[in-house]
Amino acid sequence: MALIVQKYGGTSVGNPERITNVANKVARMHAEGNQVVVVVSAMSGETNRLIDLANQVSDDPSPRELDVLVSTGEQVTIALLAMALHKKGVEAVSYTGYQVHIRTDNVHGKARIQDIDGQRVKTDLDAGRVVVVAGFQGVDESNNITTLGRGGSDTTAVAMAAALKADECQIYTDVDGVYTTDPRIVAEARRLDRITVEEMLEMASLGAKVLQIRSVEFAGKYRVPLRVLSSFEDGPGTLITYDEDEDMEQARISGIAFNRDEAKLTLMGVPDKPGIASRILGAVAGANINVDMIIQNTGEDGTTDFSFTVHRNDYTKGKGILATVGKDLGATEVSGDDKIVKISVVGVGMRSHAGIASTMFAALADEGINIQMISTSEIKISVIVDEKYLELGVRALHSAFGLEQGTTD
Repeated sequence: MALIVQKYGGTSVGNPERITNVANKVARMHAEGNQVVVVVSAMSGETNRLIDLANQVSDDPSPRELDVLVSTGEQVTIALLAMALHKKGVEAVSYTGYQVHIRTDNVHGKARIQDIDGQRVKTDLDAGRVVVVAGFQGVDESNNITTLGRGGSDTTAVAMAAALKADECQIYTDVDGVYTTDPRIVAEARRLDRITVEEMLEMASLGAKVLQIRSVEFAGKYRVPLRVLSSFEDGPGTLITYDEDEDMEQARISGIAFNRDEAKLTLMGVPDKPGIASRILGAVAGANINVDMIIQNTGEDGTTDFSFTVHRNDYTKGKGILATVGKDLGATEVSGDDKIVKISVVGVGMRSHAGIASTMFAALADEGINIQMISTSEIKISVIVDEKYLELGVRALHSAFGLEQGTTD
């Protein structure tokens, strides 16, 4: 008998028929003798509907009251799923985040889980019940309802699995696993049987939408066995592991990730002396703008050009900040480009294989794709290119590393 935590997202519980399908999956798992905890999201579109209602009555809704409102979406789903399980003869009980005692900090709209008291859930499991838990929500130390931010149900599921010391946390979604890249761009993309948590963190941070990055971080911290599965078809999914086995070491690259939400800002002709980078980036950070890739080019005239990337939504704001900072520093020009994308190759095999960068750069060069910026880590190489080359670049790299065949040379 295993203790399994399952999570179903909004599309998986989008209507009564799909909720019934979820109940069928849960009932089968329970009938096999497993203890099952199910974490669910609100039905697809429901959170947006509730937020729209709030905006209709207030131009600036109170964060506390907005959390009270949007948390009701999950409450509807847990009750409906419990009812569907009852109809199948499965004893089930639904709980809100408050009833499970999912304790969070008091940052409404993006709270972080601090502690979970799993005793009530354990008692129900030991009594043979399926426990259905509302994802995305908790309570702070004053018992105010809080929400974890978009994608927070994944985090709830992983946190429940950690608190209960579950044998596996299964994330059910509308895809059947983690792929070598987006199948909508590369038809030959291949589902991975397994991927390391390091690789999954990189893929999630670089734009892969299969798992919410906070949930992967949580899983890595508490070493929660994690598997991504499809809600709509049976299959083994993708297992996220914590140890590199020999097969993983043979594969140079596990996947190609990309992010369309990139913009580049450049401050040209600033003095090349200590403290300049700090003044530039300090001003940007002070405006709550996150910086990703950074490059600095020093000229022979004693000046430097300083470039970095930000989220495309922060492009206009960031450019205005650079104009002010540049004037103070005596810069010659401020420029930017919000028509760029980031493409990345990810793989733990980089640690033991040479030539990854040269293969990547050669593949892009063969397609006439110019690289504007480069960033590397132990298991990742990222490049910035013109956005019109996104799909061509991803396809070229996917082919260059033989990902469609799963080759390892």
